[in-house]
Amino acid sequence: MKNFGAIISSLCLLAFLMQGCTATRLVPDGEKLYTGASVKLSAQEKLRDKKEIIEVAESAIRPKPNKKIFGMRPKLWFYYKAGNPQKKGFRHWVKTKLGEPPVYMSEVKPDETAKFVDARFFNYGIFKSVTVPAVVEKKKTAHVNYLSEVHNPFTIGYVRFAADSLPVSRVMEAAKSKTLLEKDSNYSLDVLKKERERIDAVLKDSGYFYFNADALLFTGDTIMSDKIINLSLSIKPETPKKNTTVYRIGQVTVNPEFSLGRGRMNAADTIVVDSVVFYNREYTVKPSVLLRSIYVRPGSIYSRRNHNITLNRLMGMGNYKFVNVKFAAADSSQSPLLNALIQLTPMPKRTFRSEFNIVSKSNDFIGPHLQAGYKNRNTFNGAELLSFNLGGSFETQFSGQRTDLFSYEIGPQVELFFPKFIVPFRLKRTGSFFVPKTRVSVAYQYIKRVDYFNLTSLQMVFGYKWKETAKTEHELNPININYATVSKKSQQFNDLLDQNPFLRKSYEEQFIAGLFYSYTFNEQVIPTQKNQFYINATAEFSGNTLSLIKRTFYKESPSPLNPSRFAGSIYSEFSRGTIDMRHYFNFKKKNKIVLRLFTGVGVPYGNSSTLPYVKQFFSGGANSIRAFVINSLGPGTYRAADNSASFLQQGGDMKLEGNAEYRCNLAGIFKGAVFVDAGNVWLLKRNESIDAAPFSFNSFHNEMAVGTGVGLRLDASFFVIRLDVGIPLRKPFLPEGERWVVDAINFGSGSWRSDNLIFNLAIGYPF
Repeated sequence: MKNFGAIISSLCLLAFLMQGCTATRLVPDGEKLYTGASVKLSAQEKLRDKKEIIEVAESAIRPKPNKKIFGMRPKLWFYYKAGNPQKKGFRHWVKTKLGEPPVYMSEVKPDETAKFVDARFFNYGIFKSVTVPAVVEKKKTAHVNYLSEVHNPFTIGYVRFAADSLPVSRVMEAAKSKTLLEKDSNYSLDVLKKERERIDAVLKDSGYFYFNADALLFTGDTIMSDKIINLSLSIKPETPKKNTTVYRIGQVTVNPEFSLGRGRMNAADTIVVDSVVFYNREYTVKPSVLLRSIYVRPGSIYSRRNHNITLNRLMGMGNYKFVNVKFAAADSSQSPLLNALIQLTPMPKRTFRSEFNIVSKSNDFIGPHLQAGYKNRNTFNGAELLSFNLGGSFETQFSGQRTDLFSYEIGPQVELFFPKFIVPFRLKRTGSFFVPKTRVSVAYQYIKRVDYFNLTSLQMVFGYKWKETAKTEHELNPININYATVSKKSQQFNDLLDQNPFLRKSYEEQFIAGLFYSYTFNEQVIPTQKNQFYINATAEFSGNTLSLIKRTFYKESPSPLNPSRFAGSIYSEFSRGTIDMRHYFNFKKKNKIVLRLFTGVGVPYGNSSTLPYVKQFFSGGANSIRAFVINSLGPGTYRAADNSASFLQQGGDMKLEGNAEYRCNLAGIFKGAVFVDAGNVWLLKRNESIDAAPFSFNSFHNEMAVGTGVGLRLDASFFVIRLDVGIPLRKPFLPEGERWVVDAINFGSGSWRSDNLIFNLAIGYPF
């Protein structure tokens, strides 16, 4: 490797310089830097879960020492070096943003901490423990060793729920089958608290509106010789009667225009629909539509689940800023009743937004982009969301091979969402927390590629979106039609198509009609979860129904050599599927490692020999393999002669791509990243027009592109601006044996930088 010696020398120099970042020599006289603590266990018996017991103890140890990176404390070093600056200025920024105040041994209270450790042991079922601290001092540092005398945790024997004739006790007994307190499991106070919360939730769903988890009492009977604790759960005798009384719903009133600044509504201005009282106002959502999301009904037993479903579904309609459901005990000489008041604070019915930006692509194309949008959140007074968007852009090359090449496009889109399933049959009302939606969309797009062609496309979609849980979402579009025509083809464009019949076919077959389905599982909706998974799987089928009609009624046999037509255009027939899997490892300070694997395959058949161009797979660019220009990779070992026309790049029938990225906080809204990307696209059948073999399980790994790089992100929560700089490590289009180009890395060479440093400026994270 040409630069191996220089790299090693640089690393050695960096290591030498970073030794100063240990910061221990900067500790003032009379103080010792606290470097942490360790826990050792002592027992008169063999411990079952020694590792877990140590983790219990460590969770109680405070404070935490200064952070170390590879044995160094750079944040502490910055704190010391910044000195005592004023409240403003660069040094103050270094001290507060990059630095971290020291943790001295004088701040640590080992004896108090030892008591916390024993208390944590007690909650874990180690009822008799003794922890003794010992401080180990060095010249500038101090460490604490905690020695804990412990025994094996007590395990749960039997669990007995309250045994009396009260109705509330019978409900508790029925809920025992799903108890969290498993026999022979370790005793844990945290699990007992969760069990109380579970029982409380069961009772809340059974009409016990005023019940409180604090009314539940656990008592334990220990068998010391076997370290077993038997538990009994009962209701405290002093619990008020109303806490153990079942309540039904009395009157339900809906205020559709609640506002703190608005006066009291006129009780005379009301209507009653399906036993629910509505304050009648103009331009509000129809009561019949609101009732589909109101699960709190007069005469029903109170249920917290129905209460929460009502809140979620009303908010999920997208028409209200705030939703509040208030309950109050009603004066009733008969059964106990709760009156419910549902307060809805509407959002503005109409909104308009516009957006203007400059888009820069990794293929040197740059230009302005304008987007304007209008929304009506209650189009027909049924909470329908009408969205109209108009976008336009212009782009050209200010540097590169074709500065005379430019293009522009304009595309209006109309979408209408209904807060229900529109189907030709009656659907049973479900207890889902989420509002199902029916989507109707029509989009038109006109693209002008100067010196190449004009493209006109019309897309129509009718489908459904619904959530199964907060993490699981489905989309089904039984009608998904895309019709496009290419006109005013230049001689230059025709020459390119003549050289590549596969590319010509992919541009000819531009009528796509079929079915689309998408499944998404996303654990990022739970921000506190340490490990988060994301899976998106899609399946698309096109042309199958049309071919069935042709074969059944017209006795045609569609084939690529004798393709059938619909509305005068050759229609595409194919199946296509993708899987996008991601794993987010979250660390402290919002640092994370993200792993991603994407795979997709499309198979043309029947009426088609190739996938339509818009359904092919491409690789390279800001959201793909960032060390290569957009759409410039593949298929296989193929490389286009002219990358300036990247929108004409030969795509693939199959894609495999993997990404790994470490994201870290730098300062404030500035984030950093280090990444590695690998992948490519392939054809399933040989294309005689290009020099690339089709996909093969025996050789595909030798045709993978690999790149690495670093990134800088400005993350302001509501938007992210991302700059990634990629460097290719492996180029699959080079001759075999020369594809790894690590040896050629030379940052000092201008020509190398020009050919290999790929800058990607984008909005949002790549995945």
